[in-house]
Amino acid sequence: MTNNDILKKLRIALSLRDHEILDILALSDFKMSKSELSAIFRKDDHVNYQAAGDQVLRKFLSGLITLKRGEQKPLQAKIAHQAPKPATPKENPILAQ
Repeated sequence: MTNNDILKKLRIALSLRDHEILDILALSDFKMSKSELSAIFRKDDHVNYQAAGDQVLRKFLSGLITLKRGEQKPLQAKIAHQAPKPATPKENPILAQ
């Protein structure tokens, strides 16, 4: 299965139109013209067919995640906030005994 096939299946499954796909790509800072996008969705034996590279698929999936989940915080900030504090005897009555 090629990247073009994956994009076609996602387009159908999510009922996306061309302008919506371009908006999703723009969410991940990737610019593409409507004619470039239509070349990706053509049949592979067509004269104007263009293979979608890994970067196009990666940027589309990244933009789709941003659309559905919202903007993500950097990973280091999440790790810093999740570090547990050591329990002190005053906070934990079991340790106080």
